[in-house]
Amino acid sequence: MSSSIPIQPTLEDPQTLLIPLQATDFEALYAAASDPKVWEQHPNKDRWKPEVFRTFFEGAMQSQGAFKIIDKATNEVAGSTRFYGYDEQEDSILIGYTFYATRYWGKGLNLKVKTMMLDYIFQFVSQVYFHIGAANTRSQIAISRLGAEMVAEEEVAYFGEAPQLNFVYRIGKEPWSRRG
Repeated sequence: MSSSIPIQPTLEDPQTLLIPLQATDFEALYAAASDPKVWEQHPNKDRWKPEVFRTFFEGAMQSQGAFKIIDKATNEVAGSTRFYGYDEQEDSILIGYTFYATRYWGKGLNLKVKTMMLDYIFQFVSQVYFHIGAANTRSQIAISRLGAEMVAEEEVAYFGEAPQLNFVYRIGKEPWSRRG
């Protein structure tokens, strides 16, 4: 993706580090993704399989906006996320393709990661969208807690995968900056 904004910076808070994903990160990232439970609610439930995850990883690399998420306490790869779909006309970008190893579920990691990403990207855009699988209630609840609102339903074809029904959520720069 060529864009006029830097979509793959290094982002950091006291507990978490987001580092641009590298081709050499496949094994470490797959270790976080290899549990079928990670993908139970995702549109593609087979991403825990090495050959299916390889396609997901190739899409992440081609996006040039993907991150590995590092737990600074253990230096382990906790998961991955990315910026993608920058739209200069609409002054918007998407955040998605996020997953975490199950041992990080329910520990506030998603809130920390999304907060870092939103604080960063709202320097450049006024709207952020999220595609969330129609059956992925866990992610729908998490994104709603951040203040995002469902605005549409859309068939989304993820890299190398068949189109699936997704809900489209949006959060604007102004509501994000007013959160308390």
